[in-house]
Amino acid sequence: MPPGPETTADDTSAPVGEAAPDAPRPPRPSRTARLGRLVRREAPRTGLAVLAGLALALSFPPYDLWPLSFAAVAALALLTRGRTLRQGAWTGFALGLPFFFVLLRWLRVVGYDAVVGLSAIEALFLAVLGAGLALISRLPAWPLWGACLWVAEELARDRLPFGGFPWGRLAFANTASPFTPLAALGGAPLVTFAVALAGGLLAFAVAALTKARAAGASGTPDAPDAPDASGEPGSSGAAGRGPGVVRAALPGVEALALAAAVVLAGYAVPVPTAADDTVDVALVQGNVQNPGMDFLGRPMMILDNHVDATLALAKDIKEGRARKPDLVIWPENSSDLDPFRYGQAYARIEEAVKAVGVPVLVGALVDHPGKSGYVDNNGIVWDPRTGPGASYTKQHPVPFGEYVPFRDQLSKVVTRLQRVQRDFYPGDHTGVLQVGPARLGDVICFEVAYDEIVRDTVKAGARALVVQTNNATYGRTGQPEQQLAMSRLRAVEHGRSVVTVATSGISAVVAPDGEVLRRSEEFTRDVIEARVPLRDGTTVADRVGAGPEWALAMVGLLSCAAASLTGRRARRDEPKKKGQQ
Repeated sequence: MPPGPETTADDTSAPVGEAAPDAPRPPRPSRTARLGRLVRREAPRTGLAVLAGLALALSFPPYDLWPLSFAAVAALALLTRGRTLRQGAWTGFALGLPFFFVLLRWLRVVGYDAVVGLSAIEALFLAVLGAGLALISRLPAWPLWGACLWVAEELARDRLPFGGFPWGRLAFANTASPFTPLAALGGAPLVTFAVALAGGLLAFAVAALTKARAAGASGTPDAPDAPDASGEPGSSGAAGRGPGVVRAALPGVEALALAAAVVLAGYAVPVPTAADDTVDVALVQGNVQNPGMDFLGRPMMILDNHVDATLALAKDIKEGRARKPDLVIWPENSSDLDPFRYGQAYARIEEAVKAVGVPVLVGALVDHPGKSGYVDNNGIVWDPRTGPGASYTKQHPVPFGEYVPFRDQLSKVVTRLQRVQRDFYPGDHTGVLQVGPARLGDVICFEVAYDEIVRDTVKAGARALVVQTNNATYGRTGQPEQQLAMSRLRAVEHGRSVVTVATSGISAVVAPDGEVLRRSEEFTRDVIEARVPLRDGTTVADRVGAGPEWALAMVGLLSCAAASLTGRRARRDEPKKKGQQ
């Protein structure tokens, strides 16, 4: 054969597949070009992750489109399936950042830098989750391991850093859905697990059915059609292709059926609601004049609002327009001055309590008795005859809102933190208080989001739960609705009525089955009167505690370890297989 145009007869070229020693190497793409290719390759997947994050945000209050919660889980599972750890982490972050940005937009009252900063920190947990989902996607039964990883992610995020921030748990998007009754068995973690499992099974079904459809279109489910006597392709393969497609689609159909069973499983869970006793309560929402960061206004303004509303209730009772309650509950910060330091505040509270003639649970900021410069966020039982008595101090102050970690260093960089003039001191015991005839469990504001605080309060003997809160800073932002949803889940989880009392709304009475019996509007003065069921029995969730959460999280982490070992063994065995071939 004559030499070609680029060779000579005596050419001593390198063996086929190897470059000649002096052959010029193709220029290596620049870093900018490589980055451009990476962006173009990942843009569609990233865009879908962003859309899934927005959908997940819409599953939470105030939108309450709860089916989007497990749809978003399914999307993340599909987007991370078969990807590398780095790609999975990026996809998780791309979902998490818009999700938390929309969910936490109520922080815009503080500043959008706070919204972005907190959203980015929380999204890092979903980045780790995305990497884990990519890793375990190669294992059999990966929807199960993925659901366990969702529980592990929430376990970590609920505790880290600075005691954690539980906002955005899948369970809190499902406080009025078919998943909700599962809280009575395993608390919020079991609800999250069920939502994530349903989403994972949905993803499995989509992947399996897509594969079956593609296989059916290409004719691969069965052996290639053999030609008949005429030399044309026979019909035997075509006839067998239909059953082959059905067999290939069967796992997807089974996964859909199992996902439906998981969604409906909650209907089989009994939710205890029978009352052992009842108590008549009056919730006083005094309202604020200035919503936002400066809601307190002038000193005594908030206290006067609650005193005046209580005096009006006392007048209605005296004139027969209202029934006398067994107790009255005021919200967090209803006394904006320490009544033990300021005689005027003490006198006003005394006036209101004596006028209504029943014990009042007062929310007040009180100077810490043993540590100068610190303040206690208290709920104080104020009796019409004996005055102030037992109290509860908030155990979990909010970092950067009620105390500033590393104050000396950070306050110099972020001057806005100087507005938090004094740090709140954490309490050291649960909030079980005898208020008149009722033994109530006091939980203050954001504490309702933390499993352990609420569970310990119930196990200490609370027959109903009270959430004293002050949402005036975040009024009309969706945050009060999100917090009320948590109260609904806690009611089912512990089989307890939950009474939420807010300075400016939303105040509400939630039955043990999670139904909202009464609620106020935001930024109105209101007094809600209700007969509240009291219960002594405990749920399965109370008895098992945090055990299921830790067990599911450990299974998720072990599945990651198993996937890592399996992948390492496969890479080690691959050269041996090639050598045998």
